Amino acid sequence: MNSFLSIGIALLIGIVIGKSMNLLKIPAVAGYVITGLIVGISGFNIINDSMINNLSFLSTIALSIIAFNIGSELKITTLKKLGKSIFIIALCEASGAFILVTGIMLLLKQDMSTALILGAVSSATAPAATVMVIKQYKAKGPLTSTLLGVVAVDDAICLMIYAVASAIAKVFIKHEMITIYKVAFHPLMEICLSLFVGAICGIMLSYLVNKAKTETELLCFTVGIILLISGIAQKFDLSTLLCSMAMGVMVSNVSSKSHKTFSIIENFSPPIITLFFILAGSRLDISLLPHIGIIGVAYLVFRILGKVFGASIGGIISKSPAVVTKNIGLGLFSQVGVAIGLAIAVSNDFASSNLGTIVITILLATTIITEIIGPIATKNAIIRAKEINIQTNS
Repeated sequence: MNSFLSIGIALLIGIVIGKSMNLLKIPAVAGYVITGLIVGISGFNIINDSMINNLSFLSTIALSIIAFNIGSELKITTLKKLGKSIFIIALCEASGAFILVTGIMLLLKQDMSTALILGAVSSATAPAATVMVIKQYKAKGPLTSTLLGVVAVDDAICLMIYAVASAIAKVFIKHEMITIYKVAFHPLMEICLSLFVGAICGIMLSYLVNKAKTETELLCFTVGIILLISGIAQKFDLSTLLCSMAMGVMVSNVSSKSHKTFSIIENFSPPIITLFFILAGSRLDISLLPHIGIIGVAYLVFRILGKVFGASIGGIISKSPAVVTKNIGLGLFSQVGVAIGLAIAVSNDFASSNLGTIVITILLATTIITEIIGPIATKNAIIRAKEINIQTNS
């Protein structure tokens, strides 16, 4: 079976299963991951290892689009309105998950590189599921406003945590001497250069979209720059995610056509994003699950604990309203999205080791659970905060 047949079949199955998940009040993205399990190396092998490698460019494009859209949430005017509390809460909940997961992995006798990477990936929160619940129940109030800001900022912090953690992990895997340059200066330079390149491309894209006469031109300019920045990031070993996110931030704050730009890319991207999640699911090797059972459970439990307690501590430090401090952690369980993107980045960054396989297996094994309990927990949070009408929206 050739690649076109495989991805065509996988995409159609993914859409059907995704719609079935929606009927069960579960986000469609969980259905896409399940589709990957069915058609991937643990299922009918319609998409095999060789095909996954050949189609890796689709994952890169999807990652760029996801990060670009995250940047659209980081408007300066919106962030000023929400205040500094979202930054403090986001930093605390992301750091809380990173510290607890890294710590429990070390207690479970995992090597330092595995512990660091799992900790870094655990810090990510998926904004899509949270935003979907908020929109579905038309929630409004201090918790809702803060939560939207936190899930937008969270991914930026997560990407930076991963940049530092992966640099340190590479030192351990290659048994190189740990130096300030490798642990601090190099990752900091990578982050700064990624943000700089993203900002420059964002200015370039803002100029082009403002000159666009038609929606076709607007789409071509946007996709072209997204592909360009993905290529630059790969060529110079920069973070595709940070580059694309910085570009999205710049367009969001500079271009007069920013809303139209993000809207048109959202209409263009669904098949690519769907295939991204299907390909992510197809990588899961179920035969490995018995060997990582305890690690997987520990990852799931301590990630949730880190998010909940970290967010509460952040709320206390930032002197947020009690309704925010007590409930915001419940809206941060979902992890699919950037976390899976990071897992795929791990498989690329650590191709010479089995670290990528371990991370992807653990992440995807826990993703379906978090995608089921995440939206339910978010709904309960906004109900507890009395920011929806229970009678009409239950």
